Amino acid sequence: MTQHHAYLAADPAVATAADSAVLSNAWLLIALPLVGAAVLLLGGRRTNGWGPLLATLLPIGSFVWALLALFDLLGRGAAERTVSVPVYEWFAAGDFSAQINLLVDPLSISFVLLITFVGSLIHIYSLGYMAEDPGKRRFFAYLNLFVAAMLVLVLADNFVLLFLGWEGVGLASYLLIGFWQYKPSAATAAKKAFLINRVGDIGLLVAIMIMFTALGAVSFSEVFAAVPGASDGILLAIGLLLLLGACGKSAQLPLQAWLLDAMEGPTPVSALIHAATMVTAGVYLIVRAGPIFEGAPVAQIVVMSVGAATMLAGGLIASAKDDIKKSLAGSTMSQIGMMVLAAGLGPVGYVAAIAHLVTHGFFKAGLFLGAGSVMHGMNDDVDMRRYGGLASKMPITFATFGLGYLAIIGVPLLSGWWTKESIISAAFGIGGTAGMVFGSAIILGAALTAFYMSRMVFMTFLGEKRWDEGVHPHESPVSMTAPMVVLSIGSVALGAFLVAGDRFAAFLQPVTGAELPHFTVGHALTAPYGIAALAVLVLGVALAWFMYLRKPVERTAPKGNLVTDAARNELYGNEINEGLFMRPGQVLTKALVVIEDKVIDGAVNGIGAGVSDSSTGLGKTQTGFARTYALTMLLGAVIVAATLVVRF
Repeated sequence: MTQHHAYLAADPAVATAADSAVLSNAWLLIALPLVGAAVLLLGGRRTNGWGPLLATLLPIGSFVWALLALFDLLGRGAAERTVSVPVYEWFAAGDFSAQINLLVDPLSISFVLLITFVGSLIHIYSLGYMAEDPGKRRFFAYLNLFVAAMLVLVLADNFVLLFLGWEGVGLASYLLIGFWQYKPSAATAAKKAFLINRVGDIGLLVAIMIMFTALGAVSFSEVFAAVPGASDGILLAIGLLLLLGACGKSAQLPLQAWLLDAMEGPTPVSALIHAATMVTAGVYLIVRAGPIFEGAPVAQIVVMSVGAATMLAGGLIASAKDDIKKSLAGSTMSQIGMMVLAAGLGPVGYVAAIAHLVTHGFFKAGLFLGAGSVMHGMNDDVDMRRYGGLASKMPITFATFGLGYLAIIGVPLLSGWWTKESIISAAFGIGGTAGMVFGSAIILGAALTAFYMSRMVFMTFLGEKRWDEGVHPHESPVSMTAPMVVLSIGSVALGAFLVAGDRFAAFLQPVTGAELPHFTVGHALTAPYGIAALAVLVLGVALAWFMYLRKPVERTAPKGNLVTDAARNELYGNEINEGLFMRPGQVLTKALVVIEDKVIDGAVNGIGAGVSDSSTGLGKTQTGFARTYALTMLLGAVIVAATLVVRF
């Protein structure tokens, strides 16, 4: 399963201005959206009119620069596509210096293109979606900040700078999820996301500390070069702590509870978090830190297990939610779990994981924006039981959402099919019991995907209308539908572009270090795992058709069985967290209050009272009579004299 990572063999080349003006100025990729955030936040109300447009143009500028960087990399030989770009010397002391360097390589540029392209489309969509919101200037500033922080994360050439971007993403998500902070549910969701992510962040921070202490380095190249000489225990500890960090950002078990509540933020935020930024960070971290996991096989097994469990849990939750955004959020849990599982496979799964992440970015962003379009036409109602028959009222939204749906369930030759089949092939390809278990888990996850996505489309766009009187569904403006159309094109064609001819695998090979997989359509359709994937797809669609299209959908959710109730309650994740962490914390807090009040304060107050009583007693000796003082002095003299006599 293990193959050595490219970084173990060679250090990256260093770009200079003479070498490449585009790459040596790669800092512009981050600076453009960061400037947008600063201008809108510091400019105040003076930027209300033109600020959102500026905030939309700057990520587009980053995307254009990323395209130039991509062409620059493609013009180099495979061994020269890993380029370290010096930006700034933070400080120097003796032989030690802290540098801020960026790393432009096939992996980071793939993420940069995804973040800036999909992020730009979401900015354009937001111009229409947030047009009437009085706080839209602040909203666009936060969006810019989110994009800039994510770009820092993926362009960092060391774990410390990566952590800086990691925290920036956490801050931006907190601000955006709680954007409508006047709603108590939004404020609570933002705090919940912030706190749960801090748990994962501690894992990443401790992992970096162990790297610095045990390996003497924090830069990717130096850490990976030190891996062969590190002990198994150190690598296992670092791997598990990195996984903890990934679980927080990517909403993997057991740190998934924040994701569904995060739907309280405006819909474009949901699209950005679920498609191009936050939840992809964990997958990026695992693939980027591949050499560490390859040196710790136990950690790899844990990664795959966490991914498989999250994939199935997310699928179950998505199958039972009636809130269209929360059902999509469960879907994200499931799909990201599949990517984490693939990343845990090692080099054979890296390319498949990243390819699925890229195609998922397109169809999941399109699905979220489609959900926002539906809400826009339904007076912000999110309950699919009050939809139905919207296809004729919102034809563009239906068509674009439908293409995203067909892509995510893995209809052959659409984007999701190529990348999902790659993951299934990689999982079964590792062989043995592990290959059979994890490969079968993905097949089961594919069946759940076909069911819950079909349920969503049938309940929303087909069947009898179920909306309230006074609601007038209508198509969204072109500023909202145009990005959806672009994303739907990616949902159809991007998978074939990446996977056919092993194009993406060859591009990533200098980083992933994997042998090129040979993916062919014929083999994928005729192999046992391919036939099984198609069979469960048909089964999932048929079951959803029988339950939600052949039969009328009730406006009130019927009573469910144990599994349905558990899925509706998000598998009781909140209750488990409350029982394991919140309640014991409350008991501990109350115990500490008692100790403080009765023990510490009691001791302090007792000492104070003793001193006070002593002072009062001594004060009574001050009578104001000279003879009393003379007698006291005489007694003192007698005591001193007696002491001297006894002593000598």
